Amino acid sequence: MTLEKSVSVIKSMTVGSTQDFLVNSIKSTGAAAMMLAITQTLYDEGKMKELVARAGFKAVVTEVGGKISYDDFNEKINRAVIGACLNSGIISKTSNEIHAVIHATEEAKKGILVSVSTSALKIAVARDEHWISVALFGKSALHYMTNHERAGLGVMHI
Repeated sequence: MTLEKSVSVIKSMTVGSTQDFLVNSIKSTGAAAMMLAITQTLYDEGKMKELVARAGFKAVVTEVGGKISYDDFNEKINRAVIGACLNSGIISKTSNEIHAVIHATEEAKKGILVSVSTSALKIAVARDEHWISVALFGKSALHYMTNHERAGLGVMHI
């Protein structure tokens, strides 16, 4: 085997291994949502959405940010999640589906919100037939100079 052929084989194995890792890691709505939430570019988000869809999950991603009061920010997250889910068709406008997404969102917020006043969060929601997960990932702080990463995940049965 030539050196060029060996390098080609190694590169294809590396790419395949990475894809296999990602595909094999998306086994639940929680993993799918969190992996979407931690993507850093639109390209990565798009590729992750493809993998999540291939794994059989519906998903949507949105963002929330700003410097507002804790209560306003808390409500802003709820509106963003419910709106994104309804607009994308992840949930229908029924009490049990809205109830499930609200509870998953409240659970996810417990990992993020600690008296924040400045935040920028990426929100991802994934669901299958019986489960819905909301993942939050971003930065928050009481003062912009102390921003640090936080993550939260909520999972609820529909």
